[in-house]
Parts: sequence; structure tokens; C-alpha cells
Amino acid sequence: MRSSRVALTAAAAALAPVLLLSGPAFAAGTASPATATAVAPAVWTPDVPVDEMSDDDVRVALFRILADPDSGKGVIKEINALLDSHDVARMREWLKTGYAAAQAMDDRVALFRILADPDSGKRVTKEINALLDNDDPVKTRQWLETGYRLAQAEDDQVALFTILARPGISDAMRAAVIEAIQGTPEEMRYFLEYGQYEVDK
Repeated sequence: MRSSRVALTAAAAALAPVLLLSGPAFAAGTASPATATAVAPAVWTPDVPVDEMSDDDVRVALFRILADPDSGKGVIKEINALLDSHDVARMREWLKTGYAAAQAMDDRVALFRILADPDSGKRVTKEINALLDNDDPVKTRQWLETGYRLAQAEDDQVALFTILARPGISDAMRAAVIEAIQGTPEEMRYFLEYGQYEVDK
């Protein structure tokens, strides 16, 4: 059973562009910071009501979510249990309500993982704490999709200006930092993680 599931999962992943069900894909035109390791995909939304989907469409939807490398542990665990049950009615109900709940739980786990990252700056930490206090799944999802990148970029800018303020900074390092500040959020993150150590001091 497991081997056939692996084959079906691979097939669903290969057919994803063709079977694309509406719903924003995470990082479509908005790349996440290099340190973002716990970010889950956007909540899936079907083109047609779940109750109007065929049994095969329901299974394909589950396999498509399962094949997404960004699906969190909670989502994956619940999908596997549904597939083992062979109960299409339960699968439909999960797509209508259970997926959003499982996604919300995975998103909270993502927030705690980012919060525990020693590289997370003040802005990121402040915004995560506010999200955890509000406990709004929609706002949490929006932040993971777009807000995290912006908050991380702001923290990275602060870190870069801190480097600029170092006494005795070399001309080469100053030029490299200024170039990074003028770049994209991803370029700033890369410089802080790797680029600064490649500059001739």
C-alpha cells in the first residue's frame, strides 16, 4: 500500500501544473529569506466546492498537498491517516475544514521555530510575539507568506548598518556592505550569512 502511495504521490507532483487547483503558491515572486526553514504553503482552495468534486479529485487533492515539500508535519500526518482510512467522506470533510485547522497548527509551529532561531532579529521577534498573542490563523499565514520576508529584511538592514558603524572597517567591506544594502532582501541575507566573510578585510 505504501509503495502504491509513493507512486501516486510522485504522479500527483508531476501533474501538479496540469491539475493546478486555485490558491496562491508560497513564494510566487516573493522569495523567503535563506533562514526560513519552517514556512508552510498557502491554504489550498479548490476551483469547485469540495462536495462537487469526484472521489478521484478528492484523492488527487490530498496527494497534491502531500507531495508539496512545504507541507508541515501535522498536515502530512492527517493526510496519511485519511488515505489509510479509505473513507472519501472523511477526506471531503477534512478538505473543507480539517486542512485549515492542521495548516494553522503547522503555521504556529513555524512561528515558534523562527522565534527560537538565534539569528532572528528584533523586528521578526516582535511581530511573531504579536501574532502568537492574537492567534489569528489568517494573519499568521499572511505573515509567513510575505511579512516574514519584510521583517527579516528590516532586521538585516539594521545588522548591515551596524557593520558599517564598526571602527576601522576596511574600504572593501564598506563598499560590499553598501552594495548589499542596495540589493534585494535575499542579497542582504546572503551577505550576512556568507558574503561578509568573503570580503578582503
